[in-house]
Amino acid sequence: MAVVIIGAGIIGTSTAYYLSQSETPPTNIHLIESSPELFASASGYAAGFLARDWFSAASTPLGRLSFDLHKKLAEKHNGYKKWGYSRSTATSLAETHLEDGEVDWMGEGTIRAKAAKRVAENDDTRPVWLAQRHGQPDIIDKGDGTAQVDPHELCQFLMSECRAQGVKVHQPAKATRVTRNPSGTLSRIHILSTETLEEFEIPCTRLTREVFMNLFPSSKLRMPISSLAGHSLLLRSKHWPPPSPNAFPQPLPDHARERGNDIRNQTQSPPPCHALFTSENLSSSTSSYSPELFARLPSGHIYIAGLNGNYPLPALPTERQIDPWAIATLKATSERLLGKGEFEVEREALCWRPITDRGTPIVGPVKKGKEAEEEEEGVWIAAGHGPWGISLSLGTGMVVSEMVEGRDVSVDISGLQL
Repeated sequence: MAVVIIGAGIIGTSTAYYLSQSETPPTNIHLIESSPELFASASGYAAGFLARDWFSAASTPLGRLSFDLHKKLAEKHNGYKKWGYSRSTATSLAETHLEDGEVDWMGEGTIRAKAAKRVAENDDTRPVWLAQRHGQPDIIDKGDGTAQVDPHELCQFLMSECRAQGVKVHQPAKATRVTRNPSGTLSRIHILSTETLEEFEIPCTRLTREVFMNLFPSSKLRMPISSLAGHSLLLRSKHWPPPSPNAFPQPLPDHARERGNDIRNQTQSPPPCHALFTSENLSSSTSSYSPELFARLPSGHIYIAGLNGNYPLPALPTERQIDPWAIATLKATSERLLGKGEFEVEREALCWRPITDRGTPIVGPVKKGKEAEEEEEGVWIAAGHGPWGISLSLGTGMVVSEMVEGRDVSVDISGLQL
């Protein structure tokens, strides 16, 4: 069996990873990516915030599975050092008290932290890089159900593991069409190298992708997916220096602990990093936006984002045009929160996240039509994860790999299907 995955972002790469780790992996796994640069959009430039239960009812099982998989993967491969996996406190400086419930964080002026199911009692936990003139933030989570990763480094690790298992990566390339057997099932997918303009075929019986209409132009099914752009800055603050390389050896996973071992080496772990959610009025209008700041370990970076907009989606992520006004706004917010002259900007970025009208991702088999019960045999979709693509990535990759192999899925995703 051959599997073709169109889109080598974190969702596609996670799917390839779990397929390649299967006890009976497909004969051939192919990743198709159109961008000349891997992870050049949200998969590489998103915040990397992970949450276990900040989701709607339909997404909660997948969220919990994925959060646990992130922890398990980090314990197995020293994720703290390789991709910055770390527990993270989640705090709020919002002017209004956070209320429990399901909230569309992308609505005007709303805060993603409102999606949290609980608010912990306040204590003396405070980001050391936050300017002293600001009050004590409200604690949303002390790190039991929230964590962080550097998404670009996580993607690089997953891709390296995929290549080591024989996954074939075609880049830059795009899928142009499919051919079928007389019975109507998939037989081949046609791939065009956008670098050499050479076209080749891949025999396949399984197809997962974000692209749909180009391959199935006669389908009556429409994918309700659009894009939301977001600018970000990567900062360096003297109040959040990276720790020494050997300062915090990672704890052993529970199954690896042995009686008689040095307990200090088993339990010493890094302090949690910080996620700060707040709100701010825009000086040029009466509207507001919701800045999000994430202090990472062990890199010592502080990531700020939250200024979203409907910037046109370019054909390739490498063709993005950064808006100077958006960058200036984020810098002004950074000065307010961290202090003027207290940080340096190391990177300015713009990326697009696929979102759905309903606010939850689409994960599952593709139907032949809007009202059809019959599935498009051998075709699955996983897209539209919005701000939660990094958090939901590993769980999505696992359940899609299970569907492709015809196994029972680990959690209920019936509420995420088309």
